[in-house]
Parts: sequence; C-alpha cells; structure tokens
Amino acid sequence: MAASLVFRLHDRGPELVREVLLERGWEEYDEEEREKEDWNLYWRGSDFRSSEYHNLLPWQRLNHHPKTAGITRKDYLARNLRRMRATFASSLYDFSPTAFILPNDYTHFLSEYNKQRLTRGPSVYWICKPVDLSRGRGIFVFEDIKDLVYDCSVIVQRYISDPLLISGYKFDLRIYVCVKSFHPLTVYIHQEGLVRFATEKYNLMSLQNLYAHLTNTSINKLGPFYRTQKEKVGQGCKWTMSKFRHFLHGQDINENLLWQRINNIVTLTLLTITPSVPSCPNCVELFGFDILIDVKFKPWLLEVNYSPALTLDCQTDITVKKRLISDLVDLMNYTLVDSLRKRAYQRRVFKKSCFPANLSSNASIPIFPKFKEDKFQKKSNGAQSNRTCTLPMLKTRHQLEKLNQRQSRQCSFIANNQRNLPPVDLNMIQPVSGGIITKTATNKNLNTILGPRSRTNVSVVNRQTCPALAPRLIGNRRLHESEVTDCDDTETEAELSVETDVSSLIHDIQKNGRGFRCPAVPWKLPDIHCTSNRRKRISAQKRPNVPPLRVGDFIRTFPFNTATLRASQHELNVKEIMQELHKLTNQLAKPEKKRRREKDAGNMDKDPEDFESLLWGPKDPPLISQCCFSSSDIKATGSLTKHLNLFYPFTVRNMDMKLKGYFGKKT
Repeated sequence: MAASLVFRLHDRGPELVREVLLERGWEEYDEEEREKEDWNLYWRGSDFRSSEYHNLLPWQRLNHHPKTAGITRKDYLARNLRRMRATFASSLYDFSPTAFILPNDYTHFLSEYNKQRLTRGPSVYWICKPVDLSRGRGIFVFEDIKDLVYDCSVIVQRYISDPLLISGYKFDLRIYVCVKSFHPLTVYIHQEGLVRFATEKYNLMSLQNLYAHLTNTSINKLGPFYRTQKEKVGQGCKWTMSKFRHFLHGQDINENLLWQRINNIVTLTLLTITPSVPSCPNCVELFGFDILIDVKFKPWLLEVNYSPALTLDCQTDITVKKRLISDLVDLMNYTLVDSLRKRAYQRRVFKKSCFPANLSSNASIPIFPKFKEDKFQKKSNGAQSNRTCTLPMLKTRHQLEKLNQRQSRQCSFIANNQRNLPPVDLNMIQPVSGGIITKTATNKNLNTILGPRSRTNVSVVNRQTCPALAPRLIGNRRLHESEVTDCDDTETEAELSVETDVSSLIHDIQKNGRGFRCPAVPWKLPDIHCTSNRRKRISAQKRPNVPPLRVGDFIRTFPFNTATLRASQHELNVKEIMQELHKLTNQLAKPEKKRRREKDAGNMDKDPEDFESLLWGPKDPPLISQCCFSSSDIKATGSLTKHLNLFYPFTVRNMDMKLKGYFGKKT
C-alpha cells in the first residue's frame, strides 16, 4: 500500500487547508509520532525563517517564497511602484493611485494637497491606511487635512472617488494569483475569485461610514445591513467571479481588454520584486490582489495580500476557496516518490531518482547531499552504518551533446559492419539485489536543493551510460508527461516515468553474478538516418520549456509566448516583457473587425517555436491567438518600434538608457 502524503500546519490553521487535504487522502503531521523531516507540505500564514528554506529536503514544499514583502506591505509596494514608474514609463505603472508614506513623505504630501486644493475642479479625497495592518483595520477616508491623525507609519493615497457601482454599492475584486516560480517567472491566476461589496450605498457625503466605503468582509459582516436583501447584490457582501462576468455581459465594454489589463497589473507588480526574490524551487505562493474598477472600466491596484484569508463566512466562500486550495495542491504536482519521503533515499541501491522526470537540459542539476547518519542511515545488526550515499550526477547539456555525437559515430560503424548488437557492456553497470548501480562521477559544486517534483528517471541514466539497455526498458511501458513541472522536457525524445523498481523491468539480470543473459531477440540499432526521426529530434530541441497551459481553474498568464518565456529565463529582461504586454493589450484594444482585417493581411507564418496561451478572465478562456493575431503578423503590418512609439510617451532609445541605469547594463 502506497504511503500517504503528510501536511504540516502552523498554529493549527487554516481549517480549510486541513479539510481539503484530508479529503484528498493526506495525513496531518504529528510531531510526537513522526520525525522532524517526515512531511511533504508545510503551510503557515506568516513567513518562514531563512533556515527553513535552506534546510528543505527534496520531498518538502513551503507555501511561501522568501522575500516577497516588497509587494505585500503597503509602504514597500508604494515605494517599489514609484521606483518602477520613474525607471520606466509613467503610463505603464499608472494603475496605482498616487501614494505617500508618512511621516517620511509628509512634506511631499502637503505640497500635493495644497496643489489640488488650489486647482479648480472636483473635490479630491484621500484614504489613510496603516502599512502593516490587514482586514481594514485603521483605515479612514478624509478630505480636509485636519482630519489626518495617525500614530504609526501609514500610507496616504488619493481616494478613487468614482468607482463602478452595482445597484449603488461599491465593490472590488479579490484575484487569486499563484506564483509557481520566480526564476523563471511563472504565474497562474485562478478563474474563480471573489467580488466583495460594501453593505451600504456609496455616498461621498458620509466619509466616516466605513460600511459604504470599505469592502473588507471582516468589517461589513458586522454591519447592520449585512443579512438584508440588497437589490442586485442580494444578501451578504460577496459574489463569485462567474456572477460578475454575467454582470459584465450587460455592459457595453470590451471584456477581453478589461481582463487583460487586470492581468497586466498582476505581471507588472510581480516584476517589481522578481529580481530580488531568491530562487527556491520547492516553494509556491498564493497572493490575493485587490482590484478596484472605476466608472471608465479602468482597473486599479489597491493592495496585494500575503496569505489571503481562507475563512468560510458564506456559501460563496465555500464555492470559491475550496476549489482554489484543491487546484493549488494539484499545481504543486506531488508524485508517488514524494510520499515515500526519506525512505526513498535511505536505500543504498539507487532504485528511485529524486530528479524530475522532465528535466530541462539547461537547468542546473543538483546532487543529493550526504545525509546525517542518525536520520538517513539504516541500522544493521544494532550498529549504525558509517556509509553515506550520494546520487549519481546526470550529464550536462554539453556533455550529452558530445556523448550523442560519439554514440552516433559508434552506431554508424557498427551498422556498417554488424547488424546485431553485442551483449551489454558490463563495465558501465553492476546488477545487484534489488536494483542497478550506475557508475558515474559526482559533482560537489552542484546545488544541494533538489527540484520540487520527484519522479524516477532511471531510463535517462541508462540511455546515457548504456544505450543498448533503452529498448528493454521501453518495452510495454507507456510514455508519461508530467502534468505540472517547473522543468519541462527538452530532450530529443520523450523520457519515461518509471514508478516501480528498475529491477522489476529488467528480466535478464542475473541475481547471483555479473552480466546479462543473451536476449532471445537480437539487439538492433535504430535507423539513425531516418529523415522523420531527425526532424522530430530537431523540432524537440527547439521546443521551449513551457509550463502547463491550465491546471484545474488556474490559467497560466505568464509566460504567454516564447518571447516572454525567454525574457524571464536566465537574466530577467523587463524591457522585452513590457513590450510584449503592450503589444498584446494594444491588439485587444482594437475593434474585432479591424483585428480580422489585419490578420487576413498578414503574410507571414506563425513562429514555429511559439506556443499557445489562454486569455484569463472570460468564462471559457479562449486562446490568445483567437483574440488577436500573432506577433509574426505584427511584424508583417509594421515594425515593433513604430507600434511602441505610438503608445509610449518616450522612445525605445530612452527606455534603453533608463534600463542601463536601473540594471547596471543594457538589457
């Protein structure tokens, strides 16, 4: 019977996570019954210590990335957005209201306040928020500066006084964003979210009435009209995103453009901290983005929530949040090897690899460190063994290319002189009881933290060291492609995922002695000169490492094409990402008939390396290629520089100069 996955909750919460994981067959961690490292998922509302990140083991995941406070604290978010606004175009980062951090920025705020008071026009209102409090605590709206009273560090923002209303009630959107990885940046947005309403009608004449101006559930559920029927809003103060989509259908707007603008807010906000977040592949982060839409259907970023609330206050919460957590667990891509935990690595015989099945050829390949004897070594006859085990090193991309060239020359020579393969070279393998040990060197300089997705990949090692063994391993085994992984397959042929012991697949290994029995069917070389096979290998080599398109209701929103994928790998290219976002947004902003005419006028084929992505937001997310033509069509209708100069208030050359000062060199 397979072992169960184990979850660990900090301070006994949140209850929803426990409920979902128990329903999925997980077991809860008990420190009295289990060892300290015997868990798969550690979930907590607060941040983890640095040591907890450094001590992560291959089968363990954390629900927070390190150093993400740059967007989750209100003052840090305002400071980072201000920096990006100064470095890049102000028109790009115009989705956040003007903000001042007090008391440091008091003189600047006073200057702006007096400037607005002297300007003829509608009244200007301000909202004050404590920088490190949540759930609406300490927030108030004011018009006159004499009402500004604070006793801690606060942020003062210009109040959006013309919000979009539904039956006279103010609302905002809670968007659930999952960052699978910051290096490269991989972002998913959940299709379902929450629409949070104020429980009293919006009125600028009563700024002190928080039930009319704030949408926080923790405040409005205490209001006198929370349980009353409120015209279209109904009882309570929440809608699902699906109900909000139905509302948008009755509005004369470009819905796809609205959703893409919200998606741009998410991506551009994450770009402010991406270079500073350390790489930690065993982590995943769920953010709560609060978005306000004004009467002109322009979305505004209010704040980003660290550990968004998972309490169940109403049926809407149950519908949205339970599915959210279930999809998040699927996005983590746990496998059978993860459930074995350290038992899979205790065995001296290398039966199961802790490397991902679909490992990127250009990714750094770590080795498993030497374990402490008291934790990972089995006792033998009452005495503890002093031997330690390390996993063999998989070859790098350059080594694999040289090996493939050498093997091709050898295979060509054998094919010309002898049609059948000789017996397997035993210098490369040693059959032992229960598995195979492959003779390869180890590299001590490799990263000691293994990838979060564990799947047996013995076939990779065997094909590299003993290519004649591959046909025996492939027989009667179906190809497997991992549903979700940070490192997708870029090998020249599909890798196998072997969930059982290797020895069970190789029937010709002698149990008592070295060597193989002579196979009944002669070993034959594949036809390496086959044109179709070579074409497949070439196309597979060019295929980018693309994260899954969709997992449950999580839609991949970044990267959304080959250009953004390459721009987020290795060294982050913010300029190129912004250009791609702007191209996509501009295409969605055009009328549908004009987009069709331009698409028909395009005479260039689609980039063969490009991949499909879905447009997050609509009920049935369409492919982006169906909403607007591809980047190759844009090149056919005009140069990229021409398109950028039409919409950016500065030239591309000026952007290069600013980037040079921001990153220290031209990107």
